[in-house]
Amino acid sequence: MEFKAFKMDGLGNDFVIIDNREKIINLTKDQIIKICDRNFIGCDQLIFINKNDNSDGFLEFFNSDGGKAGACGNGTRCVAEFIAKESNKKTVNLNTSSGNLKSVILGNNIVSTDIGQAKIKWNEIPLSKELNTKNLNIEIIDKFNKKFQGGTAVNVGNPHIIFFVKNIEDFNIEKIGPEIENHNLFPEKVNVTLAKVISKNLIKVNVWERGAGNTKACGTAACATAVAGKLNNLTEDTVDIEFTTGKLFIKIDKQNFINMKGPVSKIDSINIKL
Repeated sequence: MEFKAFKMDGLGNDFVIIDNREKIINLTKDQIIKICDRNFIGCDQLIFINKNDNSDGFLEFFNSDGGKAGACGNGTRCVAEFIAKESNKKTVNLNTSSGNLKSVILGNNIVSTDIGQAKIKWNEIPLSKELNTKNLNIEIIDKFNKKFQGGTAVNVGNPHIIFFVKNIEDFNIEKIGPEIENHNLFPEKVNVTLAKVISKNLIKVNVWERGAGNTKACGTAACATAVAGKLNNLTEDTVDIEFTTGKLFIKIDKQNFINMKGPVSKIDSINIKL
């Protein structure tokens, strides 16, 4: 099987995009894993754009382990740019399993996407039992064997837990990430973010994505971190979330609707032979 696909990234958070609106490409879980493998094509997530009568497309997201993801903020922004380039639209509406997401193309490879409202109730995360989602009191240990307890849970299409720590460099995300991702408190697993508040309008983060590992950037993690920062009175309604590769700008309005703005890459056309 041979077909055309596209590669894009948002702050290094990279995707293989398959346009299924005209010709449908069906892939098995093993084929998705192979495409995502860095020894083959390589990406954090694979995205299908499916035809949809009520929007510019219905998006399906798959993590590099072949499992489905409910939402992908950076991926949505990339696809919005992709569709805008072909249609000359300034506004792109995309459906996902988490709802309809509207993106505005601002030019110079900057895309703004409305992510919707965050969910913070224990059964919406979801958790396996009723707990205060603002502080789950989960223990993590830093590189110096110091214990830290905390964790705020937020769902923005995917379940997230955010630990606000003094120094994100003091923690080994490669060790903590998979431990918390597979914690029995999270029946659908969880994305893990270590966050350091620099100011009321800036948070530095390091993210472990369920099913994808330590990624350079994660849009939904940025949104979840902004919500958690506001919940804990650490940050304001507008905040920059800083990854090693750059920043995403998050704004939360009075009704707790989230908007995410940031850069996307150029579009590379690729051929995949399986």
